[in-house]
Amino acid sequence: MVAVPVELRLLVPVPADGFSIRWPDPPLEQENRLQRERLYALLEYVRLNKLNRQDWDAPGAKLGIVTTGKSYLDVREALAMLGIDEARAREMGLRLLKIGVVWPLEPECIVEFAQGLDEILVVEEKRQILEYQIKEHLYNEPSRPRVVGKYDETGEWVKVPKSGILLSPNGELTPGDIAQVLARRIAKVLGEEALGERGRPYLGCAAAAEGFARAEPGAAQRLPYFCSGCPHNTSTKVPEGSKALAGIGCHYMAMWMDRRTETFSQMGGEGVAWIGQASFTGTEHVFANLGDGTYMHSGSLAIRAAVAAGVNITYKILVNDAVAMTGGQPVEGAPSVPQILQQLAAEGVKALHLVSDEPENFRGMAGLPAGVEIGHRDGMDALQRRLRETRGVSVIVYAQVCAAEKRRRRKQKKLADPPKRVVINEEVCEGCGDCGVQSNCVSILPLETELGRKRTIDQSSCNKDYSCVKGFCPSLVTVEGGQLRKPAKSKAVVPADLPAPALPALARPWNVLITGVGGTGVVTIGALMGMAAHIEGKGVLVLDMAGMAQKGGAVMSHVRLASAPAGLHAARVPVGQADLVLGCDLMVGAGKEALAAMSAGRTRTVMNADVAPTGAFTRDPDWSVSPEAMLARVRNAAPDTEVVDATKLATALMGDAVATNVFVLGYAWQKGWVPLGEAALMRAIELNGAAVEMNKAAFAWGRQAALDLAKVRAAAGVDRGVPIVMMPRRTPDLATLLADRTKRLAAYQNAAYAKRYEDFVRGIAAVEAERVGGERFSREVAVSLYQLMAYKDEYEVARLYVESGFFERVQRQFEGDFKLRFHLAPPLLAKRDAQGRLLKQSYGPWVATAFKWLAKAKFLRGTALDPFGHTGERRGERAAIGAFEALMREVAAGLDAQRLPTALELARLPQSVRGYGHVKENNHHAATVRQAALLQDFMQGHPSTESKDARAAA
Repeated sequence: MVAVPVELRLLVPVPADGFSIRWPDPPLEQENRLQRERLYALLEYVRLNKLNRQDWDAPGAKLGIVTTGKSYLDVREALAMLGIDEARAREMGLRLLKIGVVWPLEPECIVEFAQGLDEILVVEEKRQILEYQIKEHLYNEPSRPRVVGKYDETGEWVKVPKSGILLSPNGELTPGDIAQVLARRIAKVLGEEALGERGRPYLGCAAAAEGFARAEPGAAQRLPYFCSGCPHNTSTKVPEGSKALAGIGCHYMAMWMDRRTETFSQMGGEGVAWIGQASFTGTEHVFANLGDGTYMHSGSLAIRAAVAAGVNITYKILVNDAVAMTGGQPVEGAPSVPQILQQLAAEGVKALHLVSDEPENFRGMAGLPAGVEIGHRDGMDALQRRLRETRGVSVIVYAQVCAAEKRRRRKQKKLADPPKRVVINEEVCEGCGDCGVQSNCVSILPLETELGRKRTIDQSSCNKDYSCVKGFCPSLVTVEGGQLRKPAKSKAVVPADLPAPALPALARPWNVLITGVGGTGVVTIGALMGMAAHIEGKGVLVLDMAGMAQKGGAVMSHVRLASAPAGLHAARVPVGQADLVLGCDLMVGAGKEALAAMSAGRTRTVMNADVAPTGAFTRDPDWSVSPEAMLARVRNAAPDTEVVDATKLATALMGDAVATNVFVLGYAWQKGWVPLGEAALMRAIELNGAAVEMNKAAFAWGRQAALDLAKVRAAAGVDRGVPIVMMPRRTPDLATLLADRTKRLAAYQNAAYAKRYEDFVRGIAAVEAERVGGERFSREVAVSLYQLMAYKDEYEVARLYVESGFFERVQRQFEGDFKLRFHLAPPLLAKRDAQGRLLKQSYGPWVATAFKWLAKAKFLRGTALDPFGHTGERRGERAAIGAFEALMREVAAGLDAQRLPTALELARLPQSVRGYGHVKENNHHAATVRQAALLQDFMQGHPSTESKDARAAA
């Protein structure tokens, strides 16, 4: 609302009867008179200063459009989509009124605007604030037009698309939505011929949801996720059988993780719903997540209400020293941990606990209230189990600095950077994913090998939380001291004197949609283009769709360019109107919202074929996507699509994956798809001031890739290869498999052991060839039997450390004075937890020497002298080999074409039994249950439901 000067309030007289608005008298007449004076003064101020203006006038007009704010720009864009400018509107008989002050609505402008009109269409976001007032102002006019908007001409509230008006009060109105409604109303009031060739196609369109498009069921999604090393990875866990409530903050994202977190509230309402629910449910207790920023804003009131109500709830207040969700701003009031605990004690909370990854920093700290228990975050599960049995309100203050803030402060030298990193010996890794389950960390990436998918650590994104080491696996090693060697950059000379492309002429607005992953510089590309356009004096609008997506989710930047600012209205690229889509991430580029912006005859795209894994990989060890399927979706929407493995090339050439997006921009520019000059873009990179030379080089290499991709691959030293993430590798042919696996088993034990393997697989292959032909079943048997026979006992783990080149790889990756620590759970030495599971311990560099001796003792495996072979785990592993051989003989004997899908599933089952200790035991139990169901299907002679949909082995 416009602020009215004090002088105006005092000097403007109150009209005696000049307005049609009537206000009821409140009990106090004096207050009523003062309110009316101020209201009339405001209305007079709006009228005199023409804050509501009629942009387009047309004598004899029959249709008028009233709009305001963002909707005004969307209306102007929708009219442009229909081919209607001011001259065309005058010819058609169309008026346009822009409201500057929505409430109270000054009546004279409406009465004047409505003269001679048959209909007024009101376009406004959300509820019908203007629509109600316009109807009131025109009610007593002798000839008033009908007013439609959220209500149609019959007075029906818009509920379904079949209604005459489609301006929904829910969600966001977009130019595409508005264009469809305008087309229908113009056809109804002015006749279909008034629409012309450009507008007529919109009559047949169904309402399009341009904003917040839901992903197609089953399609891969890039959801936002906790940062690498985020404290929430630990703090949001709850014990088995409990549930948590979410609120406002990064912890909201726990709702789509395996954290049993349900519902969320407004800021300050965290856990309050439980106050009303607690008495009407069998659930005795809940946890509620609450950030320190929200606590200081209004969350303390929620805790106060819970204390007053006496409900059983545990608040987990994460004190991470920053408002991380919106960019790391300091928490309002900068409360210390003792201050928060003191306030909680004053509110009446009796059970107060302080948990941290560094509890020693808080023991003995001044200001802590009496009775506060201090513990390490490793004890969170036990603590929560205890508190859920506690009556009333309890609080865990979880103090750990935000991972993103740690990263910033370390770069700024404001926080010590611990000289300790985690690496994974991929030869020892089983690919079970327990390191991801324990850490929930997105820095754990898939590594495709000849023996299947393993794990590796992305050292460039790792924030050194070290939770992954809790994964029950001997492949995780910490490197203490020294530092990472800087990534080697290509020595190739940056391309120069490249031929300049013919750039598009801006005869009409040029629409660019940039898609990518939050936090990788997608928004920066939009900003660079915006600055370059500004330098050249062009019109530009940039709209960044980010928000929580900054946390590794899908980010889009809409960039609209025109020869002059007057040529642009709405910032969003409308449906089907994109001229260029930069797919810096293929998964986002192939998403529903990006595809909706494309059209076959107009859009060109550049897609990065390298697909980074999503947060789902932390929970699903077999998570995978198909770049080929996603590219097919893009090409179906926009056939003029270029594909380049940009991440791989940019990383190899510049030594940093951050260069990927500028590389893609350079590729598109050289194709002649970006209407901005090179000089302006280079100047924009300079003004941005971040990694200037690297970004200029990335742009040049992208240009070269558009001209000669093979030359760039040669300079980068990489083959065409495969995308970073792909569908599981196709199983090699049987001859290749046997040659590889027999060699490995001979190294594992001896030649006789390898011969046993080969003879069995060849026997199965002979039966398959006779009964059904082909070798699909035999290949799966070969893969599974090798995994069972090469079980990773103590001898094999030691051998894989000594003979796999692991220590040499570490030497190449790190420099300086460093030492290795191994995290193991030797069954003869390790302690056990309350559940009977072995506990890992940290061992020093001497273990490397022990591994050398242990590897030489592999001849003891399975003999009476084997000190490890008598454990239940080892006996079970040896028994599983014979059991699988017997099962496969039985299955092969009954094999036919109808039973083949089920037989393949049975043959694959051992491949799911991965990991060590209790992890492997749990996987074995799940496989045993599944095997029983599959065997029943096999005996009955029909494929199981799951078998029908199982992945095909080529």
